[in-house]
Amino acid sequence: MKTGSTYLVDTNIIIDFFGGEPALKDKFSEKSIVIPSVVVGELYYGAFASSQNEKKINELDEFLPDYEIISIDDDTARFYGEIKSVLRKKGTPIPENDIWICALSMQYQLSIATRDKHFDKPEKIMVEYW
Repeated sequence: MKTGSTYLVDTNIIIDFFGGEPALKDKFSEKSIVIPSVVVGELYYGAFASSQNEKKINELDEFLPDYEIISIDDDTARFYGEIKSVLRKKGTPIPENDIWICALSMQYQLSIATRDKHFDKPEKIMVEYW
């Protein structure tokens, strides 16, 4: 995996990409993108919960093989513990899944592509708002 110019993509970016947003279509074709396994879970959750679940699941099944999926491991867990501890001490919690995404960002030194402003709360996280 390349680092530096590679982006760890958050769920909201992929949802808006599926919504046909032209700026995101350009980003997906120009940038190197990896998807956290936790984002894959969130996407499938949304697909299964959808009134068009078969269609949404098929869309994901066709989309995901084109991208590298990075999974959580023991090293990620250590970063997760550090991030969550700091956030708790500062009184600035963020959603659990987003802490895992931050942990993967730290582990692999990747910028997170997102639209969620709370990614600014953890220290040492590189964020780019698409």
